[in-house]
Amino acid sequence: MSKKLTKRSEDYSKWYNELVVKADLAENSSVRGCMVIKPYGYAIWEKIQKELDSKFKETGHYNAYFPLFVPKSLFEAEEKNAKGFAKECAIVTHYRLKNDEDNPGKLKVDENSKLEEELIVRPTSEAIIWRTYKNWIQSYRDLPILMNQWANVVRWEMRTRLFLRTAEFLWQEGHTAHSTKDEAISEARLINDLYANFVTNFMAIPVIQGTKSESERFAGAEETYCIEALMQDGKALQAGTSHFLGQNFAKAFDVKFATKDGGLDHVWATSWGVSTRLMGALIMTHGDDNGLVLPPKLAPFQVVVVPIFKSDKDLSKIKSYLNDKIEVLKSMNISVKFDDRNTHSPGFKFNEYDLKGVPIRIAVGSRDIENKTIEIFRRDTSTKNIVSIEKLVEEIDSLIVDIQKNLHEKALKFRKENTFVTDDYEEFKKMISSGGFVLAHWDGSLDTEEKIKKETKATIRCIPEENSEEGKCIVSGKKSTKRVVFAKAY
Repeated sequence: MSKKLTKRSEDYSKWYNELVVKADLAENSSVRGCMVIKPYGYAIWEKIQKELDSKFKETGHYNAYFPLFVPKSLFEAEEKNAKGFAKECAIVTHYRLKNDEDNPGKLKVDENSKLEEELIVRPTSEAIIWRTYKNWIQSYRDLPILMNQWANVVRWEMRTRLFLRTAEFLWQEGHTAHSTKDEAISEARLINDLYANFVTNFMAIPVIQGTKSESERFAGAEETYCIEALMQDGKALQAGTSHFLGQNFAKAFDVKFATKDGGLDHVWATSWGVSTRLMGALIMTHGDDNGLVLPPKLAPFQVVVVPIFKSDKDLSKIKSYLNDKIEVLKSMNISVKFDDRNTHSPGFKFNEYDLKGVPIRIAVGSRDIENKTIEIFRRDTSTKNIVSIEKLVEEIDSLIVDIQKNLHEKALKFRKENTFVTDDYEEFKKMISSGGFVLAHWDGSLDTEEKIKKETKATIRCIPEENSEEGKCIVSGKKSTKRVVFAKAY
């Protein structure tokens, strides 16, 4: 397969799909709508997982695991949640197959194995978890419960795209239980801030924080806190959500606790999650026409060494030349790959690591050894520099920091240049059609929100909390107290 990509300006969607496959991140599987995450792609996901898991544990959360299957009656218990996910549910109705006597070698459903109660393959785990919490919680002494699980979920999507929208995907989902409303709201806000900090500082993706409109909230939530990012094609991507669930699930599953003053009250709840959709955000925020551009904090290996050699003797000299420096870099927790394959040319390797977005590439041959120099290439700017071998470690250490910072600044600059403000609906329509975030006044009504969505395909992505400005709704002319963020979205 050719490694050359379609240019983003020619066909952004095609560029994205090609890049995911050609960079060895993922591919479509034999199961419609599901993907195979390949080792290189999974290595990036592991970095995301490791960092987030550490942050969760630092804030007092712990991991557990709950069943993939949810009895239908439990799933239906919280009506809004069930209704919100009903169209995406996969259902298990039988537990056994048998030989098909009319078609030798084939199998068919054994009708005698029908389940007494159908099982939902989890699209989210609130139902099974809150039924379990009923057994765990009796008193205020049992609270709070601060729990997270790393899992897969199934949402039966008809139109799929690798990482962005697949029938099965990986995620983490937090589910916490609290004795007071204020404590639960503080938890939801804490996680929203944690997500924003992670995506901004670890993934180098700037985000806008705020809340969702009622129609865009998680099904069953009283408030949904969100972070929204802007992709290079001008579409928004929801990068993470944290939900204040009130007492809805506690009431649905009759989860009560004895209060300190001897009363009885329903538990307050939150849930929150991010998924492999973050991989799509990473690709579409930083990628270019040559492939991935990975922030150093997320790269499976931050430095790749490409030796230029003709014989084993040449290769041995290069290894001796670099060995001490590589060991120093590794001792500094800088990951290094030494690519000594003799089956591929240096040019092939250069293109391969450009495509895979490796932050720093070192090339070294016999002439470099003679000159006591080394060639360093940084992927974010596609520029080369020749440095003294004695300054290699210092240069790499500096570049790691600078590349991470540069990628965030570049993405932030793009967002600022593609964020617009308007008070006129006709101008709004033109802005939305061109892409980007559009800040405009909205009267807070569902009718106005639906009208805008129908006429422009734009949705309210985020209601920023720190944005108090009186004005008039661009559609109805009614009073508005703040601008909200509109955009077309994935």
